[in-house]
Amino acid sequence: MPTPSDFERMLRESALRVTSPRMAVLAAVHDNPHTDTESIIDIVRGQIGTVSGQAVYDVLKALTGAGLVRRIQPQGSVARYETRIGDNHHHVVCRTCGAIADVDCAVGHAPCLTASTDHGFSIDEAEVVYWGLCPDCSGSHGS
Repeated sequence: MPTPSDFERMLRESALRVTSPRMAVLAAVHDNPHTDTESIIDIVRGQIGTVSGQAVYDVLKALTGAGLVRRIQPQGSVARYETRIGDNHHHVVCRTCGAIADVDCAVGHAPCLTASTDHGFSIDEAEVVYWGLCPDCSGSHGS
């Protein structure tokens, strides 16, 4: 589990200033994977007090741009953020409640899927979203 000094080091290595909002947002995303922006704002306000929603949006944009967080947005969902980056993992999403969980790469190294044609692109990532029902929702549909 990363410590505050780990978060400071990560920010510095990414050429980002170490600020209270950046530290709080990075910790909130790390501790709450697949969290939406409004929830992150609430968590950060609980940690450091007054911070504008726009400041949190700006921090998320900076952290995403620096490659410290990953932004995902499954179809029909708001954007969500996670700190698990660089391993080309995928996600499973519940059609009923929207729960999201990580799924490791299907086979091989990133990208773990080989496109039938690359159309001249240099492909470095494959994104797969598995859809279904989480255990709680599939149990409620079986009744």
